[in-house]
Amino acid sequence: MSQPIRPLSLLVRAAIGLLIGGVAHAAEPASSIVVHCGTLIDPAASAQPLSERSIVIEQGRVVRVDSGFTAAPAGAQTIDLRKATCLPGFIDSHTHLTMEFGKGAYLSKFVDTDGDIAYKAARNAKTVLMTGFTTVRDLGGQHLVDVALKNAIERGDVPGPRMLVATNLLSISGGHGDPSAGYREELFHPTEADGVVDGVDSAIRGTRIAIKRGADVIKVTATGGVMSVADHGSGPQFTSPELQAIVETAKSHGLKVAAHAHGDEGAYIAVSAGVSSVEHGTYLTPKTYALMKKNHVYLVPTVIAGASVAEAAKTPGFFPPSVQAKALEIGPLMVAALGRAWKAGVPIAFGTDSGVYPHGRNAREFGYMVEAGVPPFEAIRAATQNAADLLDRSKDIGTLQPGHFADIVAVQGDPLTDIRLLERISFVMKQGRTYKADGNPVAF
Repeated sequence: MSQPIRPLSLLVRAAIGLLIGGVAHAAEPASSIVVHCGTLIDPAASAQPLSERSIVIEQGRVVRVDSGFTAAPAGAQTIDLRKATCLPGFIDSHTHLTMEFGKGAYLSKFVDTDGDIAYKAARNAKTVLMTGFTTVRDLGGQHLVDVALKNAIERGDVPGPRMLVATNLLSISGGHGDPSAGYREELFHPTEADGVVDGVDSAIRGTRIAIKRGADVIKVTATGGVMSVADHGSGPQFTSPELQAIVETAKSHGLKVAAHAHGDEGAYIAVSAGVSSVEHGTYLTPKTYALMKKNHVYLVPTVIAGASVAEAAKTPGFFPPSVQAKALEIGPLMVAALGRAWKAGVPIAFGTDSGVYPHGRNAREFGYMVEAGVPPFEAIRAATQNAADLLDRSKDIGTLQPGHFADIVAVQGDPLTDIRLLERISFVMKQGRTYKADGNPVAF
C-alpha cells in the first residue's frame, strides 16, 4: 500500500516534544556574556589565527570581538577558554537527521512508526550538536519529522542544531529517492506528495508541495545514487526541462536547489539548469568544474559518506548486493574527486551526508578534506563562511562578526596543525546558550 506523507500523529508530536536522555530545558543563557579565547580562528574575519580575543555577546548575538581579555561588565557571565582555540559553530550542508543506515536498515520503513523516527531524529540532532555543528541543512527527511524537529529545536523543546530542511527529496519514478524502488509494486504507490515526479508539470507540483510543507531548500536527485536499491549510481535521471522547472519554481519562492549527482552528465544538466550546489560530485569533469566556477555553484563533497559505505560494504550482508557493488565502486573515488575539484578552483561547502554513516562522526570530514589536498584553514572556511553563503545565511551565521548569532565551538590545541582535533570539540555554544563545556554536555 502507499505511504503518503501525512500530518504528524500525536505520538510523533509527543516524541519530538519529550526530553532526550531525561534532560530538561536548558536554563536561559545570561543576557550578557564575555568569552575569553586563547586563539580565535574565523576565516571570514581574518586570514590568520588571532591570539587572545574576547567575544562580547548580548542577547545571543555577537556585539564585538575585542583584542585581549576584556573585563566582563557587572552582571555578565565570563567563559574562560583562554587555553583553547575558538571557532564559529560549524555548518554541515548535507545531513539526514531522520535516518541512519546500518545493517538491516532497509527493513526499517516496514517496522518503524512515525514515533520511532521522531525519537531517533531528536537523538541524532543532539548528537550532531555536541560535535560542534550548530547549523545543518537537512536534505531529505521522512514523514515531515524533519520539519517537526526543526520547529521543536527552535522552540527549545529539544537540543539540536539550527536546521534548514528539504522535506521530501524529488526523484523520478524508479530513481534515487523513489521509496518504492526495489520493492514489490503493490507495497508502495508513491506520488508527487512523496517526491516522485515525472515531467515538467509533475516536477512543478512536487516542488510546490515541498514548499507548502515547509521546505527551506529543494533537493533533487539529478543522477542515480549509491544507497538506493534499484538504480545505477551515475547516470542522469531528470531532463533539463524538468530541472529548469524545479529551479524556477523554487526561485520564485526564494529557495535554492541542491542536486545530488555522482555522474558528470547529470551534474552538468543540473548546473546548467541553475542549481546552487552539487552534492557528492564523484565523476565530474573539467567541463562541469568550469561551469560550476562560472555560476558560483558549490560542491558539497561528502567524502566521509563514500569512505564509510565502502568500508561497511566489506561486511557480508550489510547492504543489499546492488548497493554493496555501488558502494565498493564509488566510495573509494570520492577523496580524489574532491582533490580534483579543489585544484580546479570549484567553490567547496562542507557537507557529510550524516545518516548514511552514524551521526556524530561529521567532523571526520575535515580529515578527509585535508587528505584530498584542501588546506586546513580552507576546510574550516568550507564549514563556516562558505557553508553560510550556500545557505544564504551569511548575515547571521558562519562567522563571529558583530550582529551574528553567538555560535562558538572550541577545541584544545591547534587544528591548523592537526585537523583531526576538530573531532574532539570541548565547548559548544549556540546562539548564546552553552550546550557543552569542558568536554561534557551541560545539563539542560
